[in-house]
Amino acid sequence: MSDGSYSEHIGRRLLKVVGELSQLAGWVTSDAGRHVAAERAYLSGVAAARDAGDTALAGQLLSSLSYQMANIGNPSDAALLARSAVKGAAQATPVVKTLLLERAAWAEARARNSDAARRILDEVDETYEERSDGIEEPHWVYWMNRSEIDVMAGRCLIELGHPAAAEPLLTAAIDSYTPEHAREVGLYLSWLAESYARSGEFDAARETLIRSKRASDSVNSARLDSRIQEVERLA
Repeated sequence: MSDGSYSEHIGRRLLKVVGELSQLAGWVTSDAGRHVAAERAYLSGVAAARDAGDTALAGQLLSSLSYQMANIGNPSDAALLARSAVKGAAQATPVVKTLLLERAAWAEARARNSDAARRILDEVDETYEERSDGIEEPHWVYWMNRSEIDVMAGRCLIELGHPAAAEPLLTAAIDSYTPEHAREVGLYLSWLAESYARSGEFDAARETLIRSKRASDSVNSARLDSRIQEVERLA
């Protein structure tokens, strides 16, 4: 890009594309278990998004990195990064802010900061209700919906030691997905199985793990494989 000749407007659009592609690359490599490569992609995307003046996209990339950190690294550091992502995208649209807040809640839950996690989950609900047909959301947040919010709330409740409260949220969300969403269904069933296992309902946990494996037979995901193995040790 540095050798090309184009207007400032075109330059910003190109930088946004670089940021969006970096987000995709980071997500794919993280799902494959290549976390160092994913971090590089996310940080490269943050730089491009900031150069483009797209604070929402920069926040999305930072929060994606915080999500990875919460899962495999230091949850307290992840929570700090997630809060920075939310603060930096204060002018973002409601659904974008919902996504960033969700990841902040997850990081706080992983860090066992119960009060902070619950407060942010309340913010998630309030912010999502601010969405409107008159507000144009970025295309990259198309997948965020009520079911995704309920899944994250359920996961946070499990982390905070309330697995029984997570079960109805996860069950309703899973039932809303079609078979085409094999990866999502497989992952979400693994958390439902964990909620059963941590509630002492081991038969239900094992049955749900079988459903998770069947739903994700065609999915190649290191993260999903790791999740299933993790829950199998509980059940």
